[in-house]
This record gives sequence, structure tokens and C-alpha cells, in this order.
Amino acid sequence: MRVPSVLVAASSLLLPSCHAVFLDDAWKVDWHLALVGAPQDHTTFFHQPVAASKASLLYTLSDKAILGAVNPKDGSLRWRQQLSPLSNSTSTFLRAAQDHHLVISAIDGQVAAWSAADGRQAWSVDLQDATVKDLEIVEIPEPNEQGGSKDAIVLTGGPLPTVQRLARQDGAQKWLFRDETGDVPFQLSVSSTHIFYISLHTSMLGGLKIKVVTLDPLTGHKVEQYTLATESDLGSTADILSVGANSASPIIAWTDKAHSTLKVNVIGSKAVSTFDIDADQTVLDLSLHAPYHVNSRPHFLVHYETSSQNWADVYHVDLVKSTVSKAYSLPKLSGNAAFSVSTSEANVYFTRISESEVTVVSSASHGVLARWPLKGAAGITLQGDHAPIHAVSEVSVKADIVSAVRSAVYLASGEWVLIRDGTPVWERPEALSSIKSAVWAYLSAPEGLVHELEIEGHSNPVQAYVHRVKRHIAALNSLPAYLTALPGRMANSVGLGKSDADVDATNTFGFHKRIVCATESGRLVALDASGNGNTIWSVKIADSAATSPWSSPKLDARPDGTIVASSTDGTQHRLFNASNGVEMTYTGSALSSGLNPVAKYAYGVEEGKVVGGPIAKAASWRFSPGNGEKVYSLTSRPLDDPVASIGKVLGDRKVLYKYLNPNTLLVITASEVTLSATVSVLDALSGSVLYVASHQGVDATLPIASTMSENWFAYSFASQPTADGVKGYQLVIGEMFESPFSNDRGPQSAVKNLTEVDYSYQPHVVSQSYRIREPISKLAVTQTRQGITSRALLAVLPESNAVVGIPRQVIDPRRPVGRESTKDEMMEGLMKYTPVLEFDPKWYLNHQREIYGVETITTSPAVLESTSLVFAYGLDVFSTRISPSFSFDILGKDFNKLQMLATVAALAVATVAAAPLQINTRWQFL
Repeated sequence: MRVPSVLVAASSLLLPSCHAVFLDDAWKVDWHLALVGAPQDHTTFFHQPVAASKASLLYTLSDKAILGAVNPKDGSLRWRQQLSPLSNSTSTFLRAAQDHHLVISAIDGQVAAWSAADGRQAWSVDLQDATVKDLEIVEIPEPNEQGGSKDAIVLTGGPLPTVQRLARQDGAQKWLFRDETGDVPFQLSVSSTHIFYISLHTSMLGGLKIKVVTLDPLTGHKVEQYTLATESDLGSTADILSVGANSASPIIAWTDKAHSTLKVNVIGSKAVSTFDIDADQTVLDLSLHAPYHVNSRPHFLVHYETSSQNWADVYHVDLVKSTVSKAYSLPKLSGNAAFSVSTSEANVYFTRISESEVTVVSSASHGVLARWPLKGAAGITLQGDHAPIHAVSEVSVKADIVSAVRSAVYLASGEWVLIRDGTPVWERPEALSSIKSAVWAYLSAPEGLVHELEIEGHSNPVQAYVHRVKRHIAALNSLPAYLTALPGRMANSVGLGKSDADVDATNTFGFHKRIVCATESGRLVALDASGNGNTIWSVKIADSAATSPWSSPKLDARPDGTIVASSTDGTQHRLFNASNGVEMTYTGSALSSGLNPVAKYAYGVEEGKVVGGPIAKAASWRFSPGNGEKVYSLTSRPLDDPVASIGKVLGDRKVLYKYLNPNTLLVITASEVTLSATVSVLDALSGSVLYVASHQGVDATLPIASTMSENWFAYSFASQPTADGVKGYQLVIGEMFESPFSNDRGPQSAVKNLTEVDYSYQPHVVSQSYRIREPISKLAVTQTRQGITSRALLAVLPESNAVVGIPRQVIDPRRPVGRESTKDEMMEGLMKYTPVLEFDPKWYLNHQREIYGVETITTSPAVLESTSLVFAYGLDVFSTRISPSFSFDILGKDFNKLQMLATVAALAVATVAAAPLQINTRWQFL
């Protein structure tokens, strides 16, 4: 019995829904770097999540407003919370009370308490328009409490600064103090008996005076106040090194503008101790390290750094006389170093991480208690642009002997490493949380070979022959390595060698492409697309200046295997080898008009208008938005966008020809006032409008994602809330054809020479919209080598922290509306249109992972036609490979190569053994 063709076509509709990630491919063909961002010095510490346990976790509130807990054993992320979508928040604080199960955070105007063990929120307080200036923990018990209350003390800024005490249990306000003097709030300090509010008063000459107000911890009432005459020393808050908090003896330390003297005031007294800074060179940076526990010794360390040296002085505080004295100095060492402070009961220890060793000293004396030479591991070094910036340490003390120390060190290169007893244990590449641009480097082979063949194809016969001979001679250099690796590859092919990750080391299938990323700090990092995010090379190209033109460079990949980095203003260019990161001599010129070059045309925005035209003529046309809208985004068709077929074969075997204008440009304009958005498709060479669609009730404050590929485009936007308060989200798909009729090319029918094709006419556009349940922040399309494989639409879902691959057939705008599909339409894979598009769980490329903060998603073809490589970055980094039409050109993992070889060998033996029998049989019949 033959299966009806209609059933076959219907069943084929189910196939694309399974294209994302197979069960046996999950966690193998993809990798994910769950990042938190750069840890900040003042918000990073070790803390025991459970008081009864001796095990600690490493907590941080990063520059990306991510609160996270890291397992110090292996660097894995235990939990994390995204506290604010704003990446430019400057008021961030994180505190934890000793022997308490909560950590308390403050960012902008939000204070919250979190379970230290699992990251669940215990309570949250919204301070409305106020901004938190400081957050501390008070351990002064109230009359009805024992063991310390461990409440939060919050300082807020604004026109009327306040100090308030929030209960540890629920965040309820216990008291509030208002500062009506007009001074600038700066910081809080807590001792074993009082709360000190420090503010800054601007003198008539422009200097700053430090004012200290003592508050009663039980009522919040002002007890006393005094002002320090610091206006001759302090020109800005940058000169204040530290205001000690939760210490047995809180202090205020500052330095003069020349960094020649150090001044310290014990809070509660007006006396100021002055110390000369003994430096052979100009001191560039000072930092103060003091314990944060009220039961610790009143000792602190000041770290000094010059351009080539670093050293430290340790100071003791006399609690009776309220004076400060210098106890001892640590020797000067060349290079950079990081200091950290640890406590064990009342004892204070200082850990020094230099370029060559890790040492631990007691705050009581200068004798080195423990010393470990720094051992290189996994390519981790602490020199040059990998120098240590800051660190936190946890010291293990047994019988008054330092037995071990582990330090979490943040390096200038952006890596966060943990060093245990001088040995690096793990590394977290937090620099990748600030990727601003990324490109896929061209492969040396076979993509490089294709490029070489193109050169030969456009040369005369003699030049092509000479070029080919040189190419073959150069290829002989890799012959010894190929022959050496051949036995191993043969063993791997039958499962007797290394893992699959090592099998593809030769990049036969193009899975190990290199992704070159440019970070916000001006660093280029090359990653292995199929190597669990392994860093191949990393170089810093920006100088130390904050306004360096190389802070966030733009990248462009060349077919010869090099990467061009352009400065932020587009006036400077540098060339790098994609294989090893070595800088090369750049030869070339930039586009003088400052527009973005794509193929034969360029486009950009000038004075609120879209301008473009042929590259040779720069801006030859202008497109002005209407209805009070502003240009929101410009999306061009990919430069490398191969098309396997110029038409779409219909169910009745006729052809609907695609409109394949390589110069199409998708322009989206929007207005937050009129709540409207207009989508226009332009011919970027002539500026003619090919298609226009208008939408009303659009929330232009939210992302409007868009993408183009082949002859179709897609965009997604959010609609304003309806009367019931529900916000809607839409996904719109448009497809362009040369004519609305099959077997008709419209104006192209009269064209005889394909090189003279004119795309200035308006195409026939079929569009359809789908309502989706959550917003889409970014859209992209899969790419394959020849464009034969079906494409998939990739969408970033920020609310689900996910990336989905939507099969192209599911969102085909030609799906029949209001009726069932005909037999011919079912043959095409068209199903009845439904206005709501549900995301199938099989479409989620990240399966069980949560991918935070994806800002861009990019794709690249592999050597295999079936496979497309995907790379998404933002806060997290995620990469995978998908096969929208299944892996039709590669054997699956379940294929038993060893059994196949055994079968062939057995047949060969049987053939040899049976041959004489067949010959003897024939002779018997003769």
C-alpha cells in the first residue's frame, strides 16, 4: 500500500521543529560561558553562606550589575541575579555580616537582601528617586537583641540626604536621619558603639572639608559633629583613600594632590596624623586595605604604586590615644602587585600577590609567615597587560601557622583567576562580558583555497600557472605534519583515539572556526568556535587612556585570514593575523565619506536622514523619515548571502521567482510621541523605495529587532498595552518576489543579459505578522556554504534568557489565511496560518541553559553545507552549530565505523577464501 503524498507532506512539516539540538548533541556541539562581568574591588569578598559551615563562596557585584556567587574550588557559578538593566550604574554596594546567611546589595535606589546559599531574594526596598551613596552593616545590638542585630545602614543622596537603618529580617525602616545642611553625602562608618555620617563641605576656595556627624545607633539622633580642615589637601573625592567601616577603630585616610603625604584621622577625634610618603618615583596610585570586622585588630595597610615599583606600609591605631603610628614597611618590588586583607578571629593578615610569588604577613610584625613561588598554569601569567589589579584572599591558620591561602585576583587583561598556594587553579574570562564587536575569521583551508582559486580564475594563463605552482610548493610545508597525524586520525575515526573535540583539530568540517572579538577595554580575543570557548590568543591594542580610540574597535575579516581593526571614529586601521594575533602592516584606505561600505554601495545616517549611494559617489540620495519619526535602525542584506535557487518551486511544479536585489536596505523609523513605526525597504544604489509598511501603537522605547536574508526580511516590535494592561509582541515576515504570478518574471522577462539586471522596480511583497508571547531583542539568520540548506530565523528572547531557532517554513508569509491548505500547498510545506506563534521547546538552542544579556548574534557557514555556526554575545557568550535541514552530509555519532571496517574485512577474507572453490568447481564441469 502506498502512503498518500498528502500524508508525506504533512509529516514533513514536523521535521523542521526538531532541527535545533538533538539529545546526544546537547552540551557537546555547543558551549556557554556564564559570566558576571568585571568584579569590583569594594564589592568582592569570601563569605560563609552558612554560619555552621567552614566552606566559603566567592561573592561579587560586578560592573555589569550582576550579583553572583562563585565556587572557589572550580570557578563554577553557583548562582547569579541581574540587579539592574543599566550597565552604567555607579552606585553599587555589596555587604555581608559575619556569621550571617544574607548578603545585602544596593544599586542606584534599590536595596535588597539575598540568601547567600542559593541567591533567593529575602526582601527588597525601593528608595524611589533617591540614590544609594553607601551601605554598611551595623552589628550593634538593640536592648532586646543578642549577638548583634546585623541591620543595614543606608546613606542616600539627593536634595535631602538621609541615613536610615533597615531591619535585617524584612528591610523595615527603624529610624531615619535627614541632613539639611546642604553638604554632599560621602560615606558611612560604623564602630562598635557609634554610627558616623561623613559628608563633604566645599570651602570658599574650592577645596573640600570633611565633616563627621556621630549618630546614635538605636535612635538615629545626632550626638555630635566636627569638621576637619582638609580644604588645602582635598581637591576632589579621588584624594580620599578610604573611610573605614565596621572596624574596631574606623579611620579616614586621604592624601594631597602630589601624593607626597598621607593623612589619617581616627573617626571620633579631631587629631590628624601625617606621614611622608617615601618614594623614589612619582606615586601613581594609592589604596588602603583594612579589616571589616569590629572584633579585629585596628591595623591597616597602605599600598603604593609607581610606574615600575610597588610597596606597602602597615599602620597601627592606638584605641586609647586615638593616634596612628607606622608599624613596618614591606619591601619594594618591581612590577605590579595586589594586596588583600584577611582576618582570623582578631588577627589580621595581609596577602601580597606579585609577578613572581605570593606572600602572607601578619599585621603585627613584618616577618613573612608563608611564601609560595607563583607557578604558571594553563597559560596564566601575572605580568605585562596581565598584571594583577585587585584581589581578595582567604587565609587558613592552624596553631598560629598560615597553612594555606587562596586569592581571587582580577587581572588587567580581564581574567579573574584563583591562586591557591601560588598555583593558579581556575580562570574566568570576564573580559568577554564586554564584547562590542565580533567577526568570523576566514579559514586557511578550504575557504582560503577558494580565495586562491578565485585569484587564479581572474588572472591570465601564465600568471595563473605560476600562482598555482607557488601554491603547491607552499602546501608541501604541511605534508610532514599531515603524515605524522595520519595514524592518529585513522585511529580516531574508528573510536580508538581521542575525543571528538580533538578529532576535529584539523578543522576538516570547518567547526573550529575562529571568532575574533573586540572588547570594551580595547582587547582582541580569538576564540575557538567549537572548543568550549577556549582562548586561542589575546592582545591588547588600546593604551591606558580612558578615551583611547581603540577602546571599542570595529572589526572586519579578510579572505586572506587577517583581521582589520578600525578605531571608533573610523580614521585609523590596524591589521592582525587571525591565526596568532600578530600585528601586521596595514595597507589600504578607508571610505572617505564615513559611511558603512557594503558590496557596491555605502549607507549611513546624517542629520537624521538616511544617506547612501554607490561607493564611488558616496552619498547620492537621501531618505527622510515622516510622521515625526526618527531613524531607529538600518539593516542591510549580508554581503556573503549565497542563493541556491532564483525561484521557489510550488506544489504544482511551477516557479515563483525571487526578488534577489543585492542592494536592499531595511530602514526602520519610529517615534515615541506618535507611537508609530515605519518599515521601508530601499534600493541602496538608487535610493528608491521598494516597500513600505506602517504600524501604530508601537512602543518605541523597547527594542525593534530586524534582519534580512536572500529575498525576505523579518522584524519584531512591542505594542502598547491594551485596556486590560496586556502588552503585545509581534513578529512580521515579508518575502519579495519579481511577480505575483508563477512562471512570470515581471520586468525581468525582457532582460536577456543577467549582468544588466535592473532592480529599481517595486517587487511583489507578501507579508504576514505573528503574535508572540515575549519580546525579541535581536534577530539573525543561519548561513550555509552554498545556500542550499533551509534557513532558520534566530531570535534572542531576553525575558527567557534564551535563543530560539525558528524554522523558515513555520513563518512562511504565504501560509493560507482562513482556510486549510490545498494539496499543492501541503506539498510545499505550507500549513494554515495561525495568528499566534508558539515557540516549540525543541527550537531552543540553549536547551536548559540561561544566557544572560545577549546583545548580538552572528552566524557563519561551516564547510559542510548542512551546518551553520552560531555565536551570541553580550554579558554571556554562547556558541553552537545547528543543521536546519538535518545533517545530511555527515555520519552521525551512532554510526559504527569499527563494525563497518570489520564487515569489509570479513567480506574480503571470505572472497579470498571462496575464490579457489569457485575455480575448482568450474574445472569439474569441464
